[in-house]
Amino acid sequence: TLKMKIYKIIAYIYLVFALFFIYEAYRAYSSGEDYLVRLLLAGIAIFMFIFRLRSINRLPQNKQ
Repeated sequence: TLKMKIYKIIAYIYLVFALFFIYEAYRAYSSGEDYLVRLLLAGIAIFMFIFRLRSINRLPQNKQ
């Protein structure tokens, strides 16, 4: 259904954010800036990606 597709798209948007924050952390590390906050945000985005994918499988529509 459309709702399931939207949930999957949102999950992959979190993955894109994680890749962006990992890139930004690498750029900040290379230039000597503080990079730990960006790595923390990347970790949170990866967690949200995994959480969203697992929660999609637990929705009532998938248990038919």
